[in-house]
Amino acid sequence: MRAALATLLIVVGTASGSRAQTFTTLASFDQSDGAKPLYMSLIQGTDGNFYGTTLDGGDHNDGTVFQLTRGGALTVLHSFDSSDPFPYSGLDLASDGNFYATTYSGGTAGTTFKLSPAGILTTLHNFDIGDGASPLAGLVQGIDGNFYGTTQNGGAYSDGTIFRMTPTGSITTLHSFSGADGAFPYATLTQGIDGNFYGTTLIGGVNDQGTVFRISRGGTFTTLYSFIGGYPSGAMVQGIDELFYGTTQNGGTQASGTIFRMSAQGDLVTLYSFCSLSDCADGDTPFGGLIEATDLNFYGMTSGLRSQAGGTVFKITPRGELITLHTFDGDDGYQPYGGLLQGTDGKFYGATQYGGAFDYGTLFSLAVGPGPFVAFVRPAGKVGQKGGILGQGFTGTTAVSLNGTPVSFTVVADTFIRATVPTGATTGYITVTTPTGTLTSNKPFVVIR
Repeated sequence: MRAALATLLIVVGTASGSRAQTFTTLASFDQSDGAKPLYMSLIQGTDGNFYGTTLDGGDHNDGTVFQLTRGGALTVLHSFDSSDPFPYSGLDLASDGNFYATTYSGGTAGTTFKLSPAGILTTLHNFDIGDGASPLAGLVQGIDGNFYGTTQNGGAYSDGTIFRMTPTGSITTLHSFSGADGAFPYATLTQGIDGNFYGTTLIGGVNDQGTVFRISRGGTFTTLYSFIGGYPSGAMVQGIDELFYGTTQNGGTQASGTIFRMSAQGDLVTLYSFCSLSDCADGDTPFGGLIEATDLNFYGMTSGLRSQAGGTVFKITPRGELITLHTFDGDDGYQPYGGLLQGTDGKFYGATQYGGAFDYGTLFSLAVGPGPFVAFVRPAGKVGQKGGILGQGFTGTTAVSLNGTPVSFTVVADTFIRATVPTGATTGYITVTTPTGTLTSNKPFVVIR
């Protein structure tokens, strides 16, 4: 049965690649403009360009923040130095139009910072070990306007923390991990539609192999699941079915990593075990998380670390059917550790830690069929709150609606609309009527009551 399934997957994957699949290396880092993007997923800015971080390179070899155009033009916005080095994670685009993130070092034990689109950096908080240390994960802005994140170390038991931060940098520690409830969180938190945050720890829990947890905005903490052979490091995503999907570096039938699905109550099902095909043709050791695309399938990458291969880009259906879309060969990059972004043009964008023209990593796009759509700066809000819509071709837009209710809006740029959640609105899809057609959001906007 396994051999027959493997043959089917190979045939389907080949057929898919032969139809409309286009992989493009957009840029190769040369160290002067950055090097080794690590646990980083690109984000799309209000100008339609993409933004991210590198762990090394730049003016001081302490990492960079960069801008990437769809055409592949790479610009360094900021070079870190010894005062705030090593941004492991990516950026969060906040409702004020600025980017927020963390650095692993700097200060006493790591920092949080704000970066303007013009590249002006403001350090917001210096961790002091007591309130956390060495943040590997990024920040996420909650529906309350505050930012939520984790530190890998520090806190009351030196096993990491979960914190809330105001836009001006005031930190409140919500939870200190003790080992039994998890330790060393790597992944950026995900805010669920219930308003709570969900995340993972790399180790700790009942089996000391990682956990999944839930925490409220007020700090009520619940361990939902303890892995056996898991070691999750990527962020989870909540699908349109309201279930959470994620990856583990280890575990599964071949001890090469898994993809799992979990309910908000902690009921977990393994959807796929990597290295199920000969020579690990389906990939192994996924470090990054998944995204749900407009076709309602999930997309992610494997690092190929365990098999010493280049890594892969894959698609998996909610039922667990996996197709390998691209295998890295070194020239186009290898060992991707982060996640993917689906740009509003429908293409997927990502980074590799190594490879490319100078072996300092690459940035790439992959087109596999989905077309343009619109996305949100924040995916939820209350009536009367202002929010942002990302896309393209917005100049001349005549109407915006939320689940059929007209929305008051302002076209700020061809790639960005500022809108207000209207009275009487209910959770549903956003539609934007442009001169060239109607664009629909990739997921429902959640109206918070």
